[in-house]
Order: sequence, then C-alpha cells, then structure tokens
Amino acid sequence: MLRHLLDTNILSDLLRHPGGLAARRLAVAGEATVCTSIVVACELRYGAAKRGSGKLSERVERLLENLEVLPLDREVDRHYAEIRLHLERGGQPIGPNDLLIAAHALALDLTLVSDNVEEFARIPHLTLDNWLAP
Repeated sequence: MLRHLLDTNILSDLLRHPGGLAARRLAVAGEATVCTSIVVACELRYGAAKRGSGKLSERVERLLENLEVLPLDREVDRHYAEIRLHLERGGQPIGPNDLLIAAHALALDLTLVSDNVEEFARIPHLTLDNWLAP
C-alpha cells in the first residue's frame, strides 16, 4: 500500500548515495510503500539531460523503472488551487513544480518525503517526512 511520495531531493540522494540516509529509510519503509510523482520524474530527467551525462541519465532511468511514477489526476487541480491561493494570500508562494508535487501528495493522502521541509511546511494538511534528517 502506497504511503510515501518521494520528492526530487530524496530520489537525488538515492542516486548519489545508494547506501545513505534516504536508502536506509527506504529499506525500513519498504519499497511497496513508496512512489513518486510524474512531476518529480520530469525534474530528474531534466537534471540529467542538463548535465549531459549519459551515465546519470541511465541511473535515473533505472531508478524510475523500479519506482511507481504516478500521473496527475483530477483531484490534484483542486488541491493545487487551494494551496496556491493560501500561499499567495500569505505572501509566501512556492515554485510551480513544488506546488504540483504537494497537491499530488494531498490528493492521494500520501506523506510527502522531502528535504525541503521549510517550504512545504507552510502547506496546510500536508503530512511531511524528511528522510535526510539525522
């Protein structure tokens, strides 16, 4: 059963440090409980393409092949609108990809696993976990 939506910085850590903190937390949570958003997959593929590294692109592809990558569905748009309005009214908007990732986690009632806790903590009702915190 899916419980955790992994953000870009968590998956990047898994790529850089296969035996690191995120990997150890993943082992405890269990691979069957984790997924990521298509938005995160886009960010990872873009980052690899920007670096121009075939080796990195291959590692990203292997990671994404072994991880459930969820498409956006109709509930995401409602959460996106609510989050964006709330943050803009508070004068603290976040980036468009982070907004979509947070809306995706809320729409599916998943815990967002990210090292970007300061930004995501401003989003009401979003459950967060940081697998890179010691």
